[in-house]
Amino acid sequence: MSAIETIQFNDTGMVPAIAQDHITGEILMMAWMNKEALSLSIETQQAVYYSRSRQKLWFKGEESGYSQEIIEIFTDCDHDVILLKVKQNGGIACHTGRANCFFNKLENDKWISIADVIKDPKEIYG
Repeated sequence: MSAIETIQFNDTGMVPAIAQDHITGEILMMAWMNKEALSLSIETQQAVYYSRSRQKLWFKGEESGYSQEIIEIFTDCDHDVILLKVKQNGGIACHTGRANCFFNKLENDKWISIADVIKDPKEIYG
């Protein structure tokens, strides 16, 4: 059985994938992968996800230029989550122009943004 065949994809054929900075350990983002995205990620050592909103493969950085080079790939004990340890090229992982997608912190029952925008998304995506 191949490594991909051991992954427990959900009912829609997806598995959550977490991208983590391979040096700092910072969690950068979470996205979804289908079998093809995981296979391409393994083959190319570049992060490829599946965009549920666009219903297509999403090669991280294809529009923004901020790609993710895969250093290591892990799965959890149940084989239903993927962890990618990556080198985040350009230092921006989030489509909002921030370093990571986890910048909203719960404080006193309100979400507070704790990270500055590094680059305006209009400059990144037009």
